[in-house]
Amino acid sequence: MADAVDPEQDPGAVAKRPVDVLLDGWEAAWSGGDARAFAPLCDGDVHYEDPLTQGPLVGVGELEDLARRLWSGFPDARLERAGERLTDGRYVAAPCKLAGTHREAVDGLPATGRFVVIHCVFYCELRAGRLLRIRAFYDLYEAATQLGVLPRHGTLGEKALLTLRGFGLRARGQ
Repeated sequence: MADAVDPEQDPGAVAKRPVDVLLDGWEAAWSGGDARAFAPLCDGDVHYEDPLTQGPLVGVGELEDLARRLWSGFPDARLERAGERLTDGRYVAAPCKLAGTHREAVDGLPATGRFVVIHCVFYCELRAGRLLRIRAFYDLYEAATQLGVLPRHGTLGEKALLTLRGFGLRARGQ
């Protein structure tokens, strides 16, 4: 993990908060294609979960495996900061966006060739300056529509899907 900028060595630089250095490293790890980049950022007992995990992934090894699966389907995947990070020193919320092109099959989903941008928020608990618990929140339906797996909101296809799911159609204003 990179050290915070030292304003004495670079007078034009603004010193980064340690949490920003940590989260910059988190974004670089997801963007860099090297699964080993997660280890210096994460506590040994790290827990990670998102809408696609079946429960918390425990340990850096499971997080590394998840990243490798992402990179296998989205080799150009990159995670970028998308807003101000909020922290109280123990917890941090970090808005980001994940962008990439779905070039190869991943977890049974054939390659679509589509470029997607998924906005997300990582809510993290820190321990001793490292990531202990990480929970990613993002709109899974929006991700599926960008990939062409599900119909866009407000379309006839979405209405048909909802009807099949048992929600039915209602007249406007009811």
